[in-house]
Amino acid sequence: MPRLQAKNFAAPDDVRTMPKMTIETVGLDEAKVGRCAFEPGWRWSTDVAPFVGTGSCQVRHVGYTLSGALRIVMDGGQALEIEAGSVFEIPPGHDKWVIGDKPWVSLDWGASGRAMEAALKDESNRSLATVMFTDIVASTATLERIGDAAWHDLLIAHNARLRAELNVYRGREVKTTGDGFLAVFDSATRAVTCAAAMIRSAKAMDLPIRVGVNTGEVEFVGDDVRGIAVHAAARMLDHAGPNEVLISTTTRDLLEGSPLTVEDAGTYELKGLTGARQLFRLASLA
Repeated sequence: MPRLQAKNFAAPDDVRTMPKMTIETVGLDEAKVGRCAFEPGWRWSTDVAPFVGTGSCQVRHVGYTLSGALRIVMDGGQALEIEAGSVFEIPPGHDKWVIGDKPWVSLDWGASGRAMEAALKDESNRSLATVMFTDIVASTATLERIGDAAWHDLLIAHNARLRAELNVYRGREVKTTGDGFLAVFDSATRAVTCAAAMIRSAKAMDLPIRVGVNTGEVEFVGDDVRGIAVHAAARMLDHAGPNEVLISTTTRDLLEGSPLTVEDAGTYELKGLTGARQLFRLASLA
Protein backbone atom coordinates (compact mmCIF):
# COMPACT_ATOMS: atom_id res chain seq x y z
CA MET A 1 0.00 0.00 0.00
CA PRO A 2 1.35 3.50 -0.82
CA ARG A 3 2.45 5.45 2.24
CA LEU A 4 3.35 9.03 2.97
CA GLN A 5 7.12 9.45 2.81
CA ALA A 6 9.94 11.70 1.61
CA LYS A 7 13.64 11.32 1.00
CA ASN A 8 16.43 13.75 0.23
CA PHE A 9 19.35 13.51 -2.21
CA ALA A 10 21.52 14.89 0.59
CA ALA A 11 21.39 11.30 1.88
CA PRO A 12 20.80 9.05 -1.16
CA ASP A 13 20.15 5.33 -0.79
CA ASP A 14 22.82 4.49 -3.37
CA VAL A 15 25.61 6.29 -5.23
CA ARG A 16 27.22 4.94 -8.41
CA THR A 17 30.22 6.62 -9.97
CA MET A 18 31.94 6.09 -13.30
CA PRO A 19 34.34 8.30 -15.26
CA LYS A 20 32.72 11.76 -15.65
CA MET A 21 29.44 10.46 -14.25
CA THR A 22 27.61 10.14 -10.91
CA ILE A 23 24.17 8.64 -10.30
CA GLU A 24 22.49 9.00 -6.90
CA THR A 25 19.25 7.15 -6.24
CA VAL A 26 16.54 7.24 -3.62
CA GLY A 27 13.87 4.58 -3.29
CA LEU A 28 10.21 5.14 -2.47
CA ASP A 29 8.97 1.56 -2.08
CA GLU A 30 7.92 0.74 -5.67
CA ALA A 31 9.55 3.80 -7.26
CA LYS A 32 13.13 4.92 -7.63
CA VAL A 33 14.34 8.35 -8.59
CA GLY A 34 17.86 9.04 -9.82
CA ARG A 35 19.80 12.26 -9.93
CA CYS A 36 22.30 11.93 -12.77
CA ALA A 37 25.28 14.23 -13.27
CA PHE A 38 27.41 13.99 -16.42
CA GLU A 39 30.55 16.08 -16.76
CA PRO A 40 31.56 18.03 -19.90
CA GLY A 41 33.16 15.63 -22.37
CA TRP A 42 31.05 12.67 -21.20
CA ARG A 43 29.63 10.46 -23.96
CA TRP A 44 27.67 7.22 -23.54
CA SER A 45 29.39 5.33 -26.38
CA THR A 46 32.83 6.17 -24.97
CA ASP A 47 32.32 6.15 -21.19
CA VAL A 48 29.55 3.59 -20.62
CA ALA A 49 29.38 1.22 -23.60
CA PRO A 50 32.55 -0.70 -22.62
CA PHE A 51 30.98 -1.49 -19.24
CA VAL A 52 27.56 -2.68 -20.41
CA GLY A 53 28.61 -4.41 -23.64
CA THR A 54 25.97 -2.97 -26.02
CA GLY A 55 26.43 -0.80 -29.08
CA SER A 56 23.94 1.81 -27.87
CA CYS A 57 22.08 2.60 -24.66
CA GLN A 58 19.16 0.17 -24.29
CA VAL A 59 17.53 1.95 -21.34
CA ARG A 60 14.40 4.11 -21.67
CA HIS A 61 14.79 7.40 -19.81
CA VAL A 62 12.03 9.65 -18.54
CA GLY A 63 13.07 12.69 -16.59
CA TYR A 64 13.63 16.40 -16.12
CA THR A 65 16.76 18.43 -16.90
CA LEU A 66 18.00 20.55 -14.02
CA SER A 67 21.00 22.12 -15.78
CA GLY A 68 23.27 21.80 -18.80
CA ALA A 69 22.51 20.39 -22.23
CA LEU A 70 22.58 16.93 -23.79
CA ARG A 71 22.45 15.75 -27.40
CA ILE A 72 20.77 12.45 -28.22
CA VAL A 73 21.11 10.53 -31.49
CA MET A 74 18.90 7.48 -31.97
CA ASP A 75 20.16 4.35 -33.74
CA GLY A 76 17.90 5.30 -36.67
CA GLY A 77 19.43 8.78 -36.95
CA GLN A 78 16.79 10.93 -35.23
CA ALA A 79 18.46 13.59 -33.07
CA LEU A 80 17.39 15.93 -30.29
CA GLU A 81 19.04 18.40 -27.90
CA ILE A 82 17.72 18.60 -24.34
CA GLU A 83 18.32 21.78 -22.35
CA ALA A 84 17.66 22.92 -18.79
CA GLY A 85 13.96 22.98 -17.90
CA SER A 86 13.04 20.23 -20.39
CA VAL A 87 10.97 17.18 -19.50
CA PHE A 88 12.16 14.33 -21.69
CA GLU A 89 11.59 10.77 -22.83
CA ILE A 90 14.45 8.93 -24.56
CA PRO A 91 13.59 5.51 -26.04
CA PRO A 92 16.06 2.59 -25.99
CA GLY A 93 18.67 2.49 -28.75
CA HIS A 94 20.56 5.78 -28.58
CA ASP A 95 23.88 7.50 -28.00
CA LYS A 96 24.11 10.73 -26.03
CA TRP A 97 26.72 13.24 -24.96
CA VAL A 98 27.10 16.47 -22.98
CA ILE A 99 27.11 19.70 -24.99
CA GLY A 100 29.17 22.66 -23.87
CA ASP A 101 31.22 23.27 -20.75
CA LYS A 102 28.53 22.77 -18.08
CA PRO A 103 27.55 19.44 -16.49
CA TRP A 104 24.21 17.97 -17.54
CA VAL A 105 22.22 17.23 -14.41
CA SER A 106 18.82 15.55 -14.53
CA LEU A 107 16.23 13.71 -12.49
CA ASP A 108 15.43 10.27 -13.90
CA TRP A 109 12.54 8.29 -12.47
CA GLY A 110 10.38 5.22 -12.83
CA ALA A 111 11.54 2.09 -14.66
CA SER A 112 14.39 3.98 -16.31
CA GLY A 113 15.96 4.81 -12.97
CA ARG A 114 15.83 1.17 -11.87
CA ALA A 115 17.22 -0.02 -15.21
CA MET A 116 20.16 2.38 -15.06
CA GLU A 117 20.95 1.38 -11.49
CA ALA A 118 20.82 -2.31 -12.44
CA ALA A 119 23.14 -1.73 -15.38
CA LEU A 120 25.69 0.01 -13.17
CA LYS A 121 25.41 -2.65 -10.45
CA ASP A 122 26.31 -5.38 -12.94
CA GLU A 123 29.93 -5.50 -11.88
CA SER A 124 30.74 -8.42 -14.18
CA ASN A 125 30.24 -6.37 -17.39
CA ARG A 126 30.63 -9.62 -19.29
CA SER A 127 29.83 -10.06 -22.95
CA LEU A 128 30.74 -12.33 -25.83
CA ALA A 129 33.66 -11.07 -27.91
CA THR A 130 36.36 -12.29 -30.24
CA VAL A 131 39.79 -11.48 -28.83
CA MET A 132 42.90 -10.93 -30.96
CA PHE A 133 46.54 -10.75 -29.94
CA THR A 134 49.28 -9.84 -32.43
CA ASP A 135 53.03 -10.00 -32.00
CA ILE A 136 56.12 -9.23 -34.09
CA VAL A 137 58.14 -12.42 -34.52
CA ALA A 138 61.72 -12.24 -33.19
CA SER A 139 61.33 -8.58 -32.24
CA THR A 140 64.30 -8.57 -29.86
CA ALA A 141 66.61 -9.99 -32.54
CA THR A 142 65.36 -7.38 -35.02
CA LEU A 143 65.95 -4.58 -32.50
CA GLU A 144 69.52 -5.77 -31.91
CA ARG A 145 70.14 -6.03 -35.64
CA ILE A 146 68.83 -2.62 -36.76
CA GLY A 147 69.33 -0.49 -33.63
CA ASP A 148 67.07 1.62 -31.45
CA ALA A 149 66.33 4.47 -33.85
CA ALA A 150 65.45 2.26 -36.82
CA TRP A 151 63.39 -0.02 -34.58
CA HIS A 152 61.44 2.97 -33.26
CA ASP A 153 60.59 4.07 -36.82
CA LEU A 154 59.69 0.52 -37.83
CA LEU A 155 57.40 0.08 -34.83
CA ILE A 156 55.57 3.33 -35.58
CA ALA A 157 55.00 2.23 -39.18
CA HIS A 158 53.88 -1.23 -38.00
CA ASN A 159 51.40 0.27 -35.53
CA ALA A 160 49.96 2.62 -38.14
CA ARG A 161 49.39 -0.18 -40.65
CA LEU A 162 47.79 -2.53 -38.16
CA ARG A 163 45.58 0.22 -36.75
CA ALA A 164 44.38 0.95 -40.28
CA GLU A 165 43.27 -2.67 -40.63
CA LEU A 166 41.54 -2.53 -37.23
CA ASN A 167 39.58 0.49 -38.44
CA VAL A 168 38.56 -1.23 -41.67
CA TYR A 169 37.25 -4.32 -39.86
CA ARG A 170 35.74 -2.45 -36.89
CA GLY A 171 38.08 -3.87 -34.29
CA ARG A 172 38.45 -2.10 -30.97
CA GLU A 173 42.05 -1.56 -29.90
CA VAL A 174 42.33 -2.29 -26.20
CA LYS A 175 46.06 -1.64 -25.83
CA THR A 176 49.46 -2.18 -27.35
CA THR A 177 51.70 -4.90 -25.93
CA GLY A 178 55.07 -3.41 -26.79
CA ASP A 179 55.39 -4.98 -30.24
CA GLY A 180 51.78 -6.01 -30.84
CA PHE A 181 48.12 -5.34 -30.14
CA LEU A 182 45.27 -6.61 -28.02
CA ALA A 183 41.95 -5.95 -29.78
CA VAL A 184 38.37 -7.17 -29.54
CA PHE A 185 35.67 -7.64 -32.18
CA ASP A 186 31.94 -8.28 -32.13
CA SER A 187 32.30 -10.63 -35.11
CA ALA A 188 34.56 -13.68 -35.40
CA THR A 189 34.59 -13.43 -39.20
CA ARG A 190 35.70 -9.81 -39.16
CA ALA A 191 38.36 -10.59 -36.56
CA VAL A 192 39.91 -13.41 -38.60
CA THR A 193 39.62 -11.44 -41.85
CA CYS A 194 41.36 -8.54 -40.11
CA ALA A 195 44.09 -10.89 -38.89
CA ALA A 196 44.76 -11.99 -42.47
CA ALA A 197 44.90 -8.36 -43.61
CA MET A 198 47.34 -7.54 -40.80
CA ILE A 199 49.62 -10.40 -41.85
CA ARG A 200 49.65 -9.09 -45.43
CA SER A 201 50.33 -5.50 -44.33
CA ALA A 202 53.22 -6.55 -42.12
CA LYS A 203 54.68 -8.81 -44.85
CA ALA A 204 54.70 -5.81 -47.18
CA MET A 205 57.09 -4.22 -44.66
CA ASP A 206 59.16 -7.41 -44.57
CA LEU A 207 58.08 -7.77 -40.96
CA PRO A 208 56.71 -11.17 -39.90
CA ILE A 209 53.97 -11.15 -37.29
CA ARG A 210 51.78 -13.81 -35.72
CA VAL A 211 48.18 -13.63 -34.54
CA GLY A 212 46.02 -15.55 -32.04
CA VAL A 213 42.22 -15.30 -32.20
CA ASN A 214 39.79 -16.71 -29.61
CA THR A 215 36.09 -16.18 -28.87
CA GLY A 216 34.46 -16.27 -25.45
CA GLU A 217 32.98 -14.23 -22.64
CA VAL A 218 35.14 -11.32 -21.56
CA GLU A 219 34.89 -8.71 -18.82
CA PHE A 220 35.37 -5.05 -19.67
CA VAL A 221 37.08 -3.21 -16.82
CA GLY A 222 37.58 0.44 -17.64
CA ASP A 223 39.67 0.57 -20.80
CA ASP A 224 40.93 -3.00 -20.35
CA VAL A 225 39.45 -6.43 -21.05
CA ARG A 226 39.90 -9.54 -18.92
CA GLY A 227 38.86 -13.16 -18.65
CA ILE A 228 39.83 -16.70 -19.58
CA ALA A 229 39.08 -15.98 -23.25
CA VAL A 230 41.71 -13.20 -23.20
CA HIS A 231 44.26 -15.38 -21.44
CA ALA A 232 43.68 -18.23 -23.92
CA ALA A 233 44.18 -15.94 -26.94
CA ALA A 234 47.48 -14.71 -25.47
CA ARG A 235 48.70 -18.29 -24.88
CA MET A 236 47.62 -19.37 -28.37
CA LEU A 237 49.96 -16.70 -29.72
CA ASP A 238 52.90 -18.58 -28.17
CA HIS A 239 52.31 -21.47 -30.59
CA ALA A 240 51.88 -19.42 -33.77
CA GLY A 241 54.68 -19.22 -36.31
CA PRO A 242 55.73 -16.32 -38.55
CA ASN A 243 52.88 -15.01 -40.74
CA GLU A 244 50.44 -17.41 -39.09
CA VAL A 245 46.95 -16.92 -37.63
CA LEU A 246 45.94 -19.48 -35.00
CA ILE A 247 42.23 -19.82 -34.22
CA SER A 248 40.40 -21.54 -31.36
CA THR A 249 37.71 -24.15 -31.86
CA THR A 250 34.99 -21.72 -30.78
CA THR A 251 36.12 -19.11 -33.30
CA ARG A 252 36.39 -21.78 -36.02
CA ASP A 253 32.78 -22.82 -35.41
CA LEU A 254 31.61 -19.22 -35.78
CA LEU A 255 33.30 -18.95 -39.19
CA GLU A 256 30.87 -21.47 -40.67
CA GLY A 257 29.28 -19.99 -43.79
CA SER A 258 32.12 -17.49 -44.32
CA PRO A 259 34.61 -17.75 -47.22
CA LEU A 260 37.48 -18.29 -44.79
CA THR A 261 39.28 -21.64 -44.83
CA VAL A 262 41.03 -23.16 -41.83
CA GLU A 263 43.10 -26.29 -41.28
CA ASP A 264 43.96 -28.37 -38.23
CA ALA A 265 47.04 -26.96 -36.48
CA GLY A 266 47.23 -29.62 -33.77
CA THR A 267 46.44 -29.94 -30.08
CA TYR A 268 48.28 -27.87 -27.50
CA GLU A 269 48.51 -27.36 -23.75
CA LEU A 270 48.05 -23.64 -23.12
CA LYS A 271 50.08 -22.37 -20.18
CA GLY A 272 47.90 -21.69 -17.15
CA LEU A 273 44.84 -23.43 -18.61
CA THR A 274 43.62 -26.94 -17.91
CA GLY A 275 43.39 -29.54 -20.67
CA ALA A 276 44.66 -29.80 -24.23
CA ARG A 277 43.01 -27.57 -26.81
CA GLN A 278 42.69 -28.09 -30.52
CA LEU A 279 43.80 -25.10 -32.59
CA PHE A 280 43.27 -24.25 -36.23
CA ARG A 281 45.37 -22.34 -38.74
CA LEU A 282 43.93 -19.84 -41.20
CA ALA A 283 44.71 -21.01 -44.73
CA SER A 284 45.08 -18.89 -47.88
CA LEU A 285 46.81 -15.82 -46.47
CA ALA A 286 48.19 -14.74 -49.84
